[in-house]
Amino acid sequence: MPNQQTLNRSATFSGVGLHSGSRVSMTFLPGPPHSGIRFRRVDLEGKPEVEAKIENVAETDRSTTLAKGNIKIHTVEHVLATLAGYGIDNAIVELDANEPPIGDGSAREYCRMVQAAGIVPQAEARETHAVTAPIELETGESVMTLFPDETFKISCTSTDKHSRFTQFFSVEVTPQTWEQDLAQARTFCFFEEIEYLIKNGLIKGGSLENAVVIRDDAVLTTEPLRYPEEFVRHKILDLIGDLSLLGRPLRGHLVAIKPSHAANCELARRIDAQMRKPRDVMQTFAPPPDAAARATPATPPLTAPSGGGPVLGIEEVMKVLPHRYPFQMVDRIVKMEGNQIVGVKCVTINEPYFQGHFPGHPIMPGVLQLEAMAQAAGILMLKRAEMSDKIAYFMSADAVRWRKPVFPGDVMFIEVELTRIRASIGKAKGICRVAGEVVSEAEVTFMLRDR
Repeated sequence: MPNQQTLNRSATFSGVGLHSGSRVSMTFLPGPPHSGIRFRRVDLEGKPEVEAKIENVAETDRSTTLAKGNIKIHTVEHVLATLAGYGIDNAIVELDANEPPIGDGSAREYCRMVQAAGIVPQAEARETHAVTAPIELETGESVMTLFPDETFKISCTSTDKHSRFTQFFSVEVTPQTWEQDLAQARTFCFFEEIEYLIKNGLIKGGSLENAVVIRDDAVLTTEPLRYPEEFVRHKILDLIGDLSLLGRPLRGHLVAIKPSHAANCELARRIDAQMRKPRDVMQTFAPPPDAAARATPATPPLTAPSGGGPVLGIEEVMKVLPHRYPFQMVDRIVKMEGNQIVGVKCVTINEPYFQGHFPGHPIMPGVLQLEAMAQAAGILMLKRAEMSDKIAYFMSADAVRWRKPVFPGDVMFIEVELTRIRASIGKAKGICRVAGEVVSEAEVTFMLRDR
């Protein structure tokens, strides 16, 4: 298994953003093992960071935008494609504006940054994802199918709705083919799209210096096309960047027709779901592989995040919840403000389920973590409405993810936020944490009924 890679030193490039038109300076920096690719806004207080992950994708109209809270990074796909194309696993991308400089519309300037910085291996092994079963996607005009394969290969067809400049290209993506066959392909648009883009506040920094414009059968550019199939090669460039949001290299053969950023990111979400499924099942329903994995991390003190004492002790919790041993999954409430609540479950070896789940390798069942979220949500809704004569019935769960096992001795914090309340129906998003790390999360729906 190959090792992870990062940059050897920093490298900087300045220019204008394609859509914002703002001046921006961008610096590539080395990143520690397992940190992935992170964008850092050095122009903002605290220098906040946004991880290049599919769950942080906020917009996909003509480019891919990442967001975390109020922080946004626009048009990240060319930068991500460059780092992925060279096989760089960990790096920090510093920006003093909300969009990387567009350069000449290709990834050529970014490649020069990587070449100037150099690439170095790291001691930790790289994790890849081998596609285990075909994944199909059809959305809008985009059609994609990802097949299992030993390498990462893309076969792509691009065209417009009038079938102009229909092009096909197929390539196995390696650092060599990335640099030679893909990186210099420039972004392009059709002349009739320009008015729409301008009206929507886009391409403020666009020009024939950083984009190719197609008008009828003519190609408007400051230089000849760099490849016979430059348009479809740029589509492949975008695909590589968007799919890198999975956080690990792919092994599979993607056949794509008329891809778009929206379709690319939706495909990445489906791959991510396939990638997580066996890991979630393993962590939830199987013993850990060795004793080291069972080691219990240090847990934070039993206090509210603000440092205060419990809001509801066990006696108050039992007045609200009808649940009793062995099914009471909330021991106390340490925070309750507005639509948010934080509960605590002290997981001990005396829990009855540890006798069978699993003997010699005790792990808290994932479904009971889900139940803890539902109970905390029920407490919040009942206390908000002061409905002591009601009971909250768990109805459904969506977007369930079990990320890490929970062991005896762990203190599990249950964070829940009500996202919707209509009559007697409530919806909430829940996250369970141990020692600050997410162990499970879900969206739950419940109903209030008379006791």
